[in-house]
Amino acid sequence: MNSNEIRQSFLDFFASKDHQIVPSASLLPSSPNLLFTNAGMNPFVPYFLGDRDAPTPRIADTQKCIRAGGKHNDLDDVGYDTYHQTFFEMLGNWSFGDYFKQEAIAWAWELLTGVWGFPKDRLYASVYKPGEGDPADFDQDAYDIWEKLFIKEGLDPKERIVFGNKKDNFWMMGDTGPCGPCSEIHIDLTPEGKDGAKLVNMDSPWCIEIWNLVFMQYNAGEDGSFKELAAQHVDTGMGFERVAGIMATTQNFTDFSQPPSNYNADLFAGIFKTISELSGLTYGATLPVDPANPTETETNDIVFRVLGDHIRTLCCSIADGILPGNEGRNYVLRRILRRAVMYGRRLNLPAGFFVKLVDPTIENLGGIFPELRNQADMIKKVISAEESAFDRTLDRGMNLFASVADKAEGAISGEDAFTLYDTYGFPLDLTEILARERGLTVDQNGFEKAMDIQRQRARDSQKKSVITVAGDGEATEFVGFDPANWSNFDSEVLEIIEQDGNRYLVTSATPFYAEMGGQVGDQGMVTWEGGESKIIDTIRDGSGRHLHKVASSMSAIAPGTAVKLTVDASRRRDIQRHHSATHILNWALRKVLGTHVLQAGSYVGPDRLRFDFNHFESVTADQQREIETLINDALIENDGVHTFETAFDDKPEEVIATFGEKYGNVVRVVDIGGFSKELCGGTHVQQIGEIGQLRLVSESSISAGVRRIEAVCAKEATQFTSREHELLQSVASALSVKANEAPDRVRELVKKLKDAEKEISNLQAEAAKNQAGDLVSQAEEINGVTFLAAAMEGVDSQGLKDAMDDLRVKLDPAVIVLGGSANGKVFFNLSVAEACQAQGAHAGKLIGPIAKVCGGGGGGKADRAQAGGKDPSKLNEAIALAKSLIAEQVG
Repeated sequence: MNSNEIRQSFLDFFASKDHQIVPSASLLPSSPNLLFTNAGMNPFVPYFLGDRDAPTPRIADTQKCIRAGGKHNDLDDVGYDTYHQTFFEMLGNWSFGDYFKQEAIAWAWELLTGVWGFPKDRLYASVYKPGEGDPADFDQDAYDIWEKLFIKEGLDPKERIVFGNKKDNFWMMGDTGPCGPCSEIHIDLTPEGKDGAKLVNMDSPWCIEIWNLVFMQYNAGEDGSFKELAAQHVDTGMGFERVAGIMATTQNFTDFSQPPSNYNADLFAGIFKTISELSGLTYGATLPVDPANPTETETNDIVFRVLGDHIRTLCCSIADGILPGNEGRNYVLRRILRRAVMYGRRLNLPAGFFVKLVDPTIENLGGIFPELRNQADMIKKVISAEESAFDRTLDRGMNLFASVADKAEGAISGEDAFTLYDTYGFPLDLTEILARERGLTVDQNGFEKAMDIQRQRARDSQKKSVITVAGDGEATEFVGFDPANWSNFDSEVLEIIEQDGNRYLVTSATPFYAEMGGQVGDQGMVTWEGGESKIIDTIRDGSGRHLHKVASSMSAIAPGTAVKLTVDASRRRDIQRHHSATHILNWALRKVLGTHVLQAGSYVGPDRLRFDFNHFESVTADQQREIETLINDALIENDGVHTFETAFDDKPEEVIATFGEKYGNVVRVVDIGGFSKELCGGTHVQQIGEIGQLRLVSESSISAGVRRIEAVCAKEATQFTSREHELLQSVASALSVKANEAPDRVRELVKKLKDAEKEISNLQAEAAKNQAGDLVSQAEEINGVTFLAAAMEGVDSQGLKDAMDDLRVKLDPAVIVLGGSANGKVFFNLSVAEACQAQGAHAGKLIGPIAKVCGGGGGGKADRAQAGGKDPSKLNEAIALAKSLIAEQVG
C-alpha cells in the first residue's frame, strides 16, 4: 500500500463504523495558548469540555499538526533520527459520549492486523498504572480488554501488556484541560522480533509507538485537580508518517532487516528527488552513529530529512494563513525556514533552492489538503521572499561566524552562538557542526542562559495592562441591537462600583454596547428622578456585566434606583457604519489578495477604522485602488445586513470566525449582502448604503507578515475626499495648470530637479578634484609621515570622497584629513595608508576629536573614517587640531 492508500483505508474503515469523516482543521489553533494545532484533538476540545455540542457522536479524520515550539517541540530532533518531524498528520477516531474503551481497542486491533496486516506477534499494548503522586487509579478496564484480546489471539498478555505511569500513559494536552489514561500500541521492528516488551517506552527506534488510545475521563484544573468530565470520550491519535514509513521499510512486513524510518515513505520521494537533482547527491538513509560528530554521508542524509520535513511545515502553515514573521508562531516558522536554508548550504544547494521544493510537496499533499493547491502561488511568493531575504543575511552571518571562530580559544562563547541564532537564524546544532570543522566546541550553557534572558524579555513584553473590576455577577442583558431601545430605556441600578478613581454603574439591562471585538463602547446619558450623569464609556468585565463609566462628579445613587438610559445615537450610527465597513474591507482584501488573509486585530470607532491582517508584502497602490473600488461599488447596491443565531457547528461553511475568540454553542452570524459572512457580536447598519463611501487612508507594516489598513467612511470619508480635492486644486494653482495636468507637471519638475542636482553634483566633484590637485603641494612631513589636512568649502560628503580618491593615489603613503562644508553641514573624510598605520596612525581614533569640534561625531577603521558636524564656522579649527593629533599618534 502506498501512503495515499493507507490514509484512505483508515478513513474508509471508520466510515464503516458509522464515523463522520471530517476535513482537517487549520494549523492555526482556535485556542490562543497554542502556537499551532499540535494534536488531532485540538479542534474538538470544546466538545470534550461541554462548551459546544458535538455535531455527531463519532468522527474520524486526518489532522495536520505542527510540533515546533512550546511544550510539544520536535524541531531539534528532526534530521538526526528517522521518526521525529515538525509537521505530521495525525489519523484519529473520536467518540463524544458514545463508545468507550472496548470498541476503541477492538477496532484499533482490527484495523492494524485485519486490514493492514501488522504481525500480531510484534505488537504490544501499554496500560496506565499510576506511580506515586500520579492521578487516578490503575486502568483495570483497559487491562482486562487487552488481556482477553491477547488470549484470544494465542498471545501471552503478561508478555504483551506493559505498564506506564503518568509520564507515558496519562495524556494531557497542556497543564490544564481534557485528559485521561491512555493505552498505546507499539510495534517491535527488530530483526529478531522478540522481547519487544523491554523496548517499549525506552526511546528505541526499533520499538515505536504507532497508536495512542486516550480515554478522556478527566479535566485537569489550574489548582491541580482532576475532575470527571460530564461524559466519557475517546481520543485516538496515530502518526500517519510512522505507519507509512514502517510499511515501506518492511515492504509490507516481509523484511525487518532495515532500520525503520518515516522518511522511507513515498510521502518524501518527490521532495528527495528534487533535492537530488539540485545537489547531485542521493539519499542514503544513513543515521549518525555519533550525532555530535556525523560523517559527511550522514550529514548529507540529515540535510535531506531536514529539508523534507521543513518544506512540508512551511507549505501547510502558509496555506493556512500562518506566515513567517518576528513574533510567536510566525517567528517559529521563520526559524524553521532559515534552519532549512542553512542546512541546504551543507549540500551546496544554489540560492533559491528551497522554493523549488514546493511543487513536489503540493503534488503529494494537495489531494488530501486542497488548500495547498489553492494557495500554491502565495506559498511560493512567501517562501521565495523569505529565502531571498535570509540569503542576504546568511552571508553576513557566515562572515560573523568566521570572525568569531578565528578569535575563539577552544570554544565559541554562548553569547556569540546566541547572536548567530537570534540575529542571523543559525540553529545551534548547525553552529556546532561548523565549529567542529574548525576543531572548536560551543558553550551550550552560555547559549541557554542567553536564551533564558530572551524568553523572559518576551514574557515581559506580553504583559498587558488590563482593566479589572472587582465583584462577580450575572451577565448584563444587552438590548442595544434594536434602535427603539436607544432612547430613555427603562432599567434598574444593580450595583455601583468604584475602583482606581473611576465609577461604574451596573444595570439590569442596557442598550449601551460594551467595548469588545475592536468596537469601542457606547457613550450617552443616564437619568433618574432628581439626577442625571454622562456615561463616558462602556466596558465589560469577566462575568459579562456591562459597566457604564460615569462622571466622577455624579451625585449619589443607590442600588434599586430606576433609571433611563439614552445612547448617543449619532455616535453609535457612526460606529456601526465603520464596523460594517470593516467587514466589507475584510471581504475585499480576501478577494484581491487571497483567502490567506486573516484578521489580526481591529479598531472600530466613530471617526475611523483600523484593520490588521496577515499578508506577506505591502499592498500595492493598484491593489488598494481595486480594494476601494470593490467596496464602493458594493455600497452603491445598498444590500441589506442580516443577522441570525445558529449552533456553532451549523454555521454556513463560508462564515469567517476570528482566531482567538472563544465561541459557545450558539453564535451570531452577520451576513452583509450575501458576500460577507462573519461571526460577530457587534452592532451594524441595516443597509450598507448607510456607509456612504469608504476611503483608504493608509497602509503600513506593523510587524513582519502583518499589515495595517486605516480607513474612514460616511461623513469622515466625504471630508477626506474634500481635503484631497482642495490639496490637488492648491497644487494645480501653484503650478498654473489644470487639476488633471498637475501629476504630469509635478513629475516633469521632479525630473528637472534631479537632473539639475546631478549636474551640480558633477560640477562639485570636478571642482573638488581640481582643489585636490592644488592641495598636493600643501602636504608636509610629521615625524616621517606624509600628512595633509585641508578644508574645502562648498564640498559635500560625495565631493570629499572623490577628492580623497584622487589624493590617496597622488600622496601614497600618507595620512589625509579633508573637511568640507555645504548647506550648513560639515563633513570629514580621513585616510591612513597601511605604512602610516604601522607608525601608529589610526583614522578611527583621529576622527572623533576632530568632528567633535564642529559639534558632530563619527567613526571608522584604522584605514578609513568618516564623520559629520553641525557648525561650519569651526571647520578650520577642526582641521588645525588634526595636525596636533597626528603628531601625537606618530610621535
